Parts: sequence; C-alpha cells; structure tokens
Amino acid sequence: MLTDSERFAFETRRHHAFASTGNAYDASQCDEAIKTGDTLIVLAEQVVAIAMTWPFAVTETCGKLHALAPPKPGESLAVVARSLHVREADFRHAADIARRLGFALDPQLVPLLDLPAG
Repeated sequence: MLTDSERFAFETRRHHAFASTGNAYDASQCDEAIKTGDTLIVLAEQVVAIAMTWPFAVTETCGKLHALAPPKPGESLAVVARSLHVREADFRHAADIARRLGFALDPQLVPLLDLPAG
C-alpha cells in the first residue's frame, strides 16, 4: 500500500496567462489568486515570468515586467532565488515552460540554470 507521500508525490504549479505584460503586472499586484512564485505567461509577447511584488521575466523579452539584475560573480541560482523570495524550483519551472514554448531565455539566467546549449 502506498503512503500519502508516495500517492501525492507531485507539486502543484499555478500558471496565469495574460494578453499583455501590462495586464500580467497589474494582475500580480491586485489579484489575490496570484501568489509569489506562480508562473505568468504572455504568449503574444513571448514572455514567461515569476510572480512576486515586482514580477520578473525569465525570458529575454520582459515587456512591462521587470528584468533580472545581472547576478554577482559566483552567485548561484539558489542565492538569486532567495534574494527575490522565490524558490529555485520556480526559476527552473518557468524556464522550462519558456523553453518548451520556444521563447528565448534571459541570457544571464542560462548559466545559473546549468542548461545544455541550444
């Protein structure tokens, strides 16, 4: 028989899709259904982002959302995530969604993700 941990060995992810990055930004500020770490998707602008007080894109294009500041030398993804009060898994998930959609990732994020080239 499976334990609860084995039966429920998954992580729920919340995705929110918007017509524009402006809409995504506004909604992340006032829609209580959007929580820190949720994934924001704007297909029309080829943007995938992470929700927080200042939502930021993991894609090369950020539109009306924030872009990440360049990481300090030697800074890891875990350190960057902690500084933004999100999880490393939030970055990895958003980047995976962006790649699957064919959107270019923020080039300064790629080395932190340890992704294969291409």
